[in-house]
Amino acid sequence: MSGLRQRQKEQRREAIIAAALSLFEAQGFASTTVEQIAAQTGVSTPTVFNYFGSKQDILLALMERADQQAVANARQHIPVFDNAVDAMCHLESQIIRQELEALPASIWRELLPLGVLSPRPEAASQLNTRLVQEVAALLRELQARKLLKAGVDVDFVAEFLNDYSTMLFMRLVQDDVPDLQAHEQRIRKLTQTLFDGLAP
Repeated sequence: MSGLRQRQKEQRREAIIAAALSLFEAQGFASTTVEQIAAQTGVSTPTVFNYFGSKQDILLALMERADQQAVANARQHIPVFDNAVDAMCHLESQIIRQELEALPASIWRELLPLGVLSPRPEAASQLNTRLVQEVAALLRELQARKLLKAGVDVDFVAEFLNDYSTMLFMRLVQDDVPDLQAHEQRIRKLTQTLFDGLAP
């Protein structure tokens, strides 16, 4: 019985996320209320709050899922790469594609400049910190394979890459149809320039 109850909870959680995303796309994040999300899902407003403390938490759940899928994919493929630049560009490509799949460019465009997640800065910060830690772990794997210098501060490099990628992502989502090819070229140029100084 507990397994069935757990599945039902997960299905309801997914239904809330899907309803919220549909409303965010149709009328924007700022104009969407938790009451509307509840009505679209067919549940009460308190039920939505049982699953998510706020509509920002729904966004964070979508972002966290995107990051986890991207990192999982990168971990699966990283042994194939014999070049640190290719490995990190693959990771970046996966993160961007998963984030744009989770939320369309129009929503990102609304969120990023306005700091819509600012009511929950600690949650957004923790999510970002976890992603940076995952990137650092992948860099350590490359270091262990002697694709990066042994003395490189991978934590700093992971933070730097994350900060720069975030800035480029803000530029990327300014268009309704993001130019992924141009974005990936910019990321490759930066990564190549950085890693040329980190090569063994």
